[in-house]
Amino acid sequence: MDISGISSLSDYYTSVTGQAKATELAGNLSNKAQNASTDEELMDVCKQFESYLLEQVFKQMENTVMKNDDESKDASTENLVDYFRGQAIQELATQSTETQGLGIAQQLYEQLRRNYGLDENSIPAEVVSSMNASRVSETE
Repeated sequence: MDISGISSLSDYYTSVTGQAKATELAGNLSNKAQNASTDEELMDVCKQFESYLLEQVFKQMENTVMKNDDESKDASTENLVDYFRGQAIQELATQSTETQGLGIAQQLYEQLRRNYGLDENSIPAEVVSSMNASRVSETE
């Protein structure tokens, strides 16, 4: 039985799943900020985004490492190893974000609060853009 096509199917599934996860995180960020959720929920979504970003960076770093292609390995074993490697990278990214992180989650959190007017000291982005548009129209 030839199962060589499973690898390409697995790669396709991984790429589609990654795109779906990115789209889901973007939607969550937008929804949480627009609905003026609690600060804790908004920060949690920002941390999820940072974790996903780190996961993608780690996966790309792994792709730069030369691998020893051993012809004796079968496809099913290789798929299992790839699956668990992916899970380990995902967990590493999550733990990295929770323990120290890069600061991206905090920056994103602060920016979203400013843009959606959730911060009492900020002007919502819509107001700023309408003020800028009125200034441009006055000078013309």
